Amino acid sequence: MTKIKIIIADDQVLMRDGLKTILDLEEDLEVIYTTGNGREAYKITGELLPDVVLLDVQMPKMDGVECVKLIKRDFPLVKVLMLTTFNQEEYIINALANGADGFLLKDMRGERLIEAVRQGAGGDLILPAKVAGKLASSLSKVLTVEEMRNEIAYRELDKVHFSNREKEIAALMVKGRNNRQIAEYLNLTEGTVKNYITVIYEKLGTNDRNMAVSYLKKYFKIRKNQD
Repeated sequence: MTKIKIIIADDQVLMRDGLKTILDLEEDLEVIYTTGNGREAYKITGELLPDVVLLDVQMPKMDGVECVKLIKRDFPLVKVLMLTTFNQEEYIINALANGADGFLLKDMRGERLIEAVRQGAGGDLILPAKVAGKLASSLSKVLTVEEMRNEIAYRELDKVHFSNREKEIAALMVKGRNNRQIAEYLNLTEGTVKNYITVIYEKLGTNDRNMAVSYLKKYFKIRKNQD
């Protein structure tokens, strides 16, 4: 039997030891490492490449929100389930925006937690009813997970800064110009345009052109309202 390999990161010793005990009792689950801080969790994830990381939202050295962002960026196949409490609404929203694969409430019953870990390892989104309710309430309407991530990304657009050249290219992208047309209009090579667009994608946090254009439309609208 191939076991699901798990890393637990929680700064509360009783919590992580308790989780390890519960999970290790299952034949198909194996906790291969535990730690009390996010920085070590990220480092060890890269070394051991587990199937699942159980990540506390609030930890020293690096919190869970930043840690999940780095893990999903560098090790996208690793599933990350956030350990949270009912009242950590802001952290929950930010973790979801950074790619979290689900959430486990710290007061979940043991059998439910075990099943959630299995489902998360299999690719299911783990979203307990309490957490889903918090998210829906905070965004003022019921949204799909992808819509939630998009809404959160929109909120962050006022923090994005583009160079003048990037703004020129972004504006042409919004107008529907392809890379060749942008290159001709700005008297640049297509390779140079592609490099600029890659930077724009990175700043927007997406690799999808349609999504990037959607964000850019919102970005220019925000800038217009601020002027």
